[in-house]
Amino acid sequence: MGLERPDPQIIVIFGASGDLTKRKAIPALYNLFRENLLPSNFAVVGFARTPMNREEFRSTMREAVSQHSRSGIAERYWGPFKEHLDYFSGSYSDPSGWIEFRKYLEEVDVDFGTEGRRLYYCATPPSAFPEIIHCIGEMDMAEESRIVVEKPFGYDLGTAHDLNSVVHGVFKEHQIFRIDHYLGKETVQNILVFRFSNGMFEPIWNRSYVESVQIDVTESVGMEGRGSFYEGAGAIRDIVQNHMLQLLATLAMEPPALFDAESIRNEKVKLLRSVRQIDPVETVKGQYTLGVVDGRAVPGYLEEPGVPPGSMTETYAAMKVSIDNWRWAGVPVFLRTGKRMPRRETTITVYFHGAPHLLFEASGLERPRRNHLTIRVQPDEGITLTFGAKVPGPDMKIAPVDMDFDYDESFMSAPAEAYERLILDAMLGDATLFTRADEIERSWQIVEKILPKSPPEPYPAGTWGPAAADELVAPDNWHLRH
Repeated sequence: MGLERPDPQIIVIFGASGDLTKRKAIPALYNLFRENLLPSNFAVVGFARTPMNREEFRSTMREAVSQHSRSGIAERYWGPFKEHLDYFSGSYSDPSGWIEFRKYLEEVDVDFGTEGRRLYYCATPPSAFPEIIHCIGEMDMAEESRIVVEKPFGYDLGTAHDLNSVVHGVFKEHQIFRIDHYLGKETVQNILVFRFSNGMFEPIWNRSYVESVQIDVTESVGMEGRGSFYEGAGAIRDIVQNHMLQLLATLAMEPPALFDAESIRNEKVKLLRSVRQIDPVETVKGQYTLGVVDGRAVPGYLEEPGVPPGSMTETYAAMKVSIDNWRWAGVPVFLRTGKRMPRRETTITVYFHGAPHLLFEASGLERPRRNHLTIRVQPDEGITLTFGAKVPGPDMKIAPVDMDFDYDESFMSAPAEAYERLILDAMLGDATLFTRADEIERSWQIVEKILPKSPPEPYPAGTWGPAAADELVAPDNWHLRH
């Protein structure tokens, strides 16, 4: 993070009694405060339906910071920080409550010197977004303000378009920050630096040298009590439409003219417009059944609380993606995501074409493995380049070796949490790591044909998904990375 500090402002968190506020938003703000990255004059005001007074809210948030802050909790920081926290209990649909809330914020402006600036953070279920945005507009509270809207931004192309219309009716595009926490991860940001500051990779970053790409977002966990939420989403809506397409756009876009928000987002949108709509024939959907993960038995998806009998919601999706542009034409991109997989990881693997003349194989030696570059987004953030080397000894044997960069070892510190960077950027008005309206809608267009529910292939929990996924890549003489 840079050392730039935002202007004085109030951070209003709608849904302040919810899990997202406790696990992400307040711990992120606390860590920013510890690192002296918040303005001297700021206030954090929670707004939710749950009855709670100021001291109860502060006590609840202290427990949340203690559990979820990467830096732990220290009284010398928590004591001053909590003095900036307050809470307002009310209904999002009560006009008289909003009148009272507006008056209350004006009083906070005077008390904390925040000069009328607001950052509204919608940490609520998506169903509440339109109501909150409408009331902000009705109360004339959008001027000098910005709004952060959590994912999912819409349920499909039509609802995303409608939600864009709602938010554009109150806020201008430069005031809107559609959050995808993957873009706040240091390793995702580092893809831009890796690509555009190192001249050694740009000449080979194209179809002439890249054979294929695989992007994985896998989790070992199941529903964790969120079965009813997941039932309305599924793997494609929850992961593919946002996280995975954002990773692909960042990896494959053309170099921007400038390193600023609009230049970067323009290139990402151009890339997404080149991505062909995903074909259901080139997609495999799966649903985990009972199995074993990390040595313990776990239930299948249909046995999870909140999941109806006979559900066809996919917990796994693998698909082949094609990019129809000059740089990437003919390079298959395989996306895979799933719950209850053998391990949790988010990785991007770029496989390069083999050597043009296999002199080793012609001499009766084993074919060397393909060179590949692996970007580890989480966990164990870093980058690995794998190439062949001779095994010591009298025989000519070739084995893959790794040239590895690890964040922890190289910089002697763990990367900051994504929400810290994203909330700070929203306070600063920097939209580089946030998605634009046309970007969101194009992402929904890409997955539109594979959204309808269809019978998923069963796969035991603790495995890498249905066997049909390997058949998906067989025509390319390829295999999914395990």
